[in-house]
Amino acid sequence: MYQIDLNSDLGESFGHYTIGNDDKIIPLITSANVACGYHASDPVVMMETIQRVKEAGIAVGAHPGLPDLMGFGRRSMAISNEEAKAYTLYQISAIGGMCKAAGVKLQHVKPHGALYNMAAKDYDLSKAICEAIYEYDKDLIVMGLSGSEMIKAAKDCGLKSASEVFADRAYEEDGTLVNRRKPGAMIEDEDEAINRVIRMIKEGKVTSITGKDIDIKADSVCVHGDGEKALLFVEKIRKTFVENEIEICHL
Repeated sequence: MYQIDLNSDLGESFGHYTIGNDDKIIPLITSANVACGYHASDPVVMMETIQRVKEAGIAVGAHPGLPDLMGFGRRSMAISNEEAKAYTLYQISAIGGMCKAAGVKLQHVKPHGALYNMAAKDYDLSKAICEAIYEYDKDLIVMGLSGSEMIKAAKDCGLKSASEVFADRAYEEDGTLVNRRKPGAMIEDEDEAINRVIRMIKEGKVTSITGKDIDIKADSVCVHGDGEKALLFVEKIRKTFVENEIEICHL
C-alpha cells in the first residue's frame, strides 16, 4: 500500500473578495496551506479557515508568500536573505498565534508562489527561510518542491521535510516547475494529471516537458483549490487513488 498526503492552498480570500472553494475542498484533503496575509487572506479569513480545518480534523500549515497582494505573490521580487527570513517569521508567527488560540497545532510551512519557486533554486534563500522556521518551532515540517534546494536546506537546518509534487503542473528537466507563462506549463487534462501523479507515487518518475523522464519523490500532492474544476478534480483523484491502492494520510 502506497501512502500520500493531499494538500491544498487555502484561506486566500480577503475583504469582500472570495477566492476558491475552501468549504468544499477542506473535507477532501489531509493538509491545508493557509495564506498568511502577504499574498492573500486577512486576519478574519485566517481565523475562519483555521476553525474550518480544525472541525474537519485535518492539519494546518502556514503558506507564507512575498508582500505582493496585487500580484498574488506570483511575481518574483529582489529581496535579501535577511528580508526573506523576517517575512517568513512574521507570517508563521501570525498564523501560529491564531492556531494556538484555536487549540490547533501548526504542522508545516510551505512557501507560496514566487517565493516557493525562487527558494527551489536558491540554497541561501531556502536556508534563510528554514532558519526562520527552525527558530520559531524546530518541530515544524518544511514542505517544498521535490529535489529542490528547499528540501536540502531543511535537512541542513535539522528540520523534517516533505517533498511536494504537483498534479497540474509541468516539470523542467532539472525538476523545477515550468513557468506559468510558458506554453504547456499547466496540465489541462484531468486524467493525464492524475496518471502522472500515480506514476510519481508508485515509480518515483515523471515525464518532463521535453519528454525526458526524471526522478521525483512524492510525500504530498498539491491540488489547487481555486480552479473552476477544483472540486471535481479532488474527488476524482481520491477515487483513483483508492483504485490504485494509494492511501491518503497525514504527513
